[in-house]
Order: sequence, then structure tokens, then C-alpha cells
Amino acid sequence: MITYLKSLISNSPRNLISYAEYIEAVLYHPEYGYYMKSKQKIGSQGDFITTSNISDIYGRIVAKWFANVCKKHDLEPNFCEIGAGNGRFAYAFLQEWEHSVKTSINYMIVESSPYHLKLQNELIPPHHNVIKVNKLDELEPFKGMVFSNELFDALPVHVIEKENGQLYEVMVGIKNENLYEEKVLLTNPAIHSFLEESMLELEEKQRIEVPLLMEGMVQDISKVLTKGLVVTADYGYTKEDWKHPSRKKGSLRGYYQHQMIEDVLEHPGEMDITTHIHFNWLIQKGEQAELVFNSKLRQDEFLLKAGILKELENHYDPNPFSEVAKRNRAIRSLIMPSGISSFFHLIIQQKGIVDINPFDD
Repeated sequence: MITYLKSLISNSPRNLISYAEYIEAVLYHPEYGYYMKSKQKIGSQGDFITTSNISDIYGRIVAKWFANVCKKHDLEPNFCEIGAGNGRFAYAFLQEWEHSVKTSINYMIVESSPYHLKLQNELIPPHHNVIKVNKLDELEPFKGMVFSNELFDALPVHVIEKENGQLYEVMVGIKNENLYEEKVLLTNPAIHSFLEESMLELEEKQRIEVPLLMEGMVQDISKVLTKGLVVTADYGYTKEDWKHPSRKKGSLRGYYQHQMIEDVLEHPGEMDITTHIHFNWLIQKGEQAELVFNSKLRQDEFLLKAGILKELENHYDPNPFSEVAKRNRAIRSLIMPSGISSFFHLIIQQKGIVDINPFDD
């Protein structure tokens, strides 16, 4: 990886690349990129954990909720998951659909990682006939739902910082195989436009990530969805949240063997890199792409509205070592105020439908 980065940087203007170029290389390079390698990334033997890997209840609840949305609002059962990882969410969703909904469904996965595609193929039974593509534009436009879990936080971002009243872009260089940061005056017009449209004013010495690729992803989602809902589960901040003093250093972080690494130039190609997304920007770009904002909920609020408590009521078992008891503990962990769900929000957007309440009884 370091040899590739050395070549990439030495062939760039001023021998510097943006953080967006760096993240693109270390996460998504076909051979050296973290997400593309045949290496376990999720779970106890990986670098991070996701909600779907705590319990299958997440995928099962979303399946029941989606079935109810389709029934109440005359939507076709077409479900597209972008970035399905090891496939555990899809597996749980499809198992629940087969068990309780018992109607046909078109399940589509957009996945670019050969390693994750292999894991999905091993886990999801072939009779489910899941459609798998590398890019969204390979799908025919459809009516239904587009779902993603921790997708936008993994997109490459630019990094800017304010110093002595001037805005700088933080770039990445290399010397003697050691990566380092260097600030250059901000000249990228797209970043200036982002700040202007977002109405974000940086404080002195404040650093922030700029998600220019988010707009293109939102547009791609809108192109493929002709009618239905877009559900984005991720962690992020509102415009007001970014102003808090604790956010002054930005949110760019690495995760390596379940340890948070503040310097994302460490372990290139061997570490997950993530940022908190700009919720206001996601909603704003959605509106411009005909994705009308419906609601923003913490993940525990979403799960409660979607009926997770019914799972507890219907599956009580006094034996603390039974599978049912373990499942119930997992459910409680997902709705505890201090649990994993408190870090995530779900943004729900709609297209081609009016006044939909996705949680109608």
C-alpha cells in the first residue's frame, strides 16, 4: 500500500493529495484497499461492530416494518440494500420475510467488495434469488425502498481547517515512506460552495470534513428509485452540533482492532476510516433530488416505533441461557439509552408519495 501511495503522491501536483484521494486509495483500491481485501473487518475478529452483528433482530424488524409500509401505502416489495457487508442484515431480513410475510420480494444488494460478496454468497441461501450489482446504476429503476447502514460515513471526504482567519485544505504528503499533513490555501470551488450552501462558519482552529461525494450518491439513489422511501442509518451531526466545542477537531477517525485511532494516516489499507455525516447536507441534497424529508429518528426511537417491544412480549423465556433469553437481551441492548442505538440516527426520505406516515398502525 505504501508503495502505491508514494507513487500516487509523487505524481500529484505539489506532491500532495487531498484527504479524499487518500481515503479513496486506502479504502477502495481494488487490490490494496481496506474494504476490498480478503480480511475480516466486522465482529470480534475484525476492527468494528455494526448493529446487524449484535443480533438478527435489526434485519427482522426492518423486514416486518417494510412489509407493513408496502401494505399500508401500496408500495411494491422491492428492497435495495447499499453496502451489505457480510450479509447478516440481508440474511435476517430475508429469513423473517420468508417466515412471517410469506410473499415474494425482490431483494437487491449493491456491493463493490469481492470479499463481502463472497461472504454474502456463503451466508444467504440461493433460493432467495438476491440480485447483486456493483453499482446503483446497474439496477433498473424501481418502486420500493433503498436502505443503507453506515454507508455515507465511509465515503471519502476533504478536510479543511481555519487558521489566522484563512481557510486551508489539509493535504497528505509522504517523505521517507512516512505520511504527513500539509495545509494549503483552499481553492476548491466545490468546497466553497458546500460551506456557503450549508451556511457553516468555521471557528478559528476548527477542522471539519467536507463530503462532496454525498451529493452524487444521493442523486444516484434518486435516479434508481421512482417511488418509495430512502432509509439511511448512520451517525452524524446537525449543523448546530458541528458548532459545539467538542467537534472542533472534526470527526475523521480510524478503527483498528476495535481501537479508535485519531491519526488516520496510520495503518494505511489495514484500518477502517470513518466520519460523522452532515445530516443537514444529506437532507438538503435529498430535497434537491426529489427525495422529500420525512423524519429523523435515533435508532432506538425507530426500533420502538417499528415494534421491537412486541418481540419481547411474544418471546418471553425465564431460562437466562436459552436462545430466546439471549435474543431478548440483544433487543434490550438496542433500545437502552446508553446502548449502540443512541449513536445512530435514521433519516427517512420519500419520493413520489405524499403525507406518508411510515409508522402507521
